[in-house]
Amino acid sequence: MSELTLLLIRLAFLAVLWFFVIAAVGVIRTDLFGSRTAPAGPRKGVKPAKPPAKPKNKKGEPRQLIVTGGPLQGTTINLTETPITIGRANDATLVVTDDYASSRHARLFPQDGQWIVEDLGSTNGTYLDRSKVTRPTPVPLGVPIRVGKTVIELRK
Repeated sequence: MSELTLLLIRLAFLAVLWFFVIAAVGVIRTDLFGSRTAPAGPRKGVKPAKPPAKPKNKKGEPRQLIVTGGPLQGTTINLTETPITIGRANDATLVVTDDYASSRHARLFPQDGQWIVEDLGSTNGTYLDRSKVTRPTPVPLGVPIRVGKTVIELRK
């Protein structure tokens, strides 16, 4: 082989190597700090929507989030109108110390009188009962939600 061919092969190998290094750093950054999102706010010339009226607490609505499995078993969070974030990040509502959980793993939020679970792009996924959550999904009372080794349920 000529020297020029060897030089081109070396440069191509170096470029591919740097591509993988940059991709790995990007994945680690996203796991540690979350994904970048544009600030949500009203666009120019668009009036912000009115916040939905607070639904009155009916007998069938959950009032607590209870950890039923994992290291935090027995932990209880009272449900309000604010979303609940689950993950390893210190600013999460439910901070789990689990190697299988991402920094910002999942989110529970109220919508139209029911609670919705949403996976926030976690590596290992969020499971509602035995089904992997791929889009925002309503959570029935007493159905387990699994984030890593932690299992939680909504209860009255």
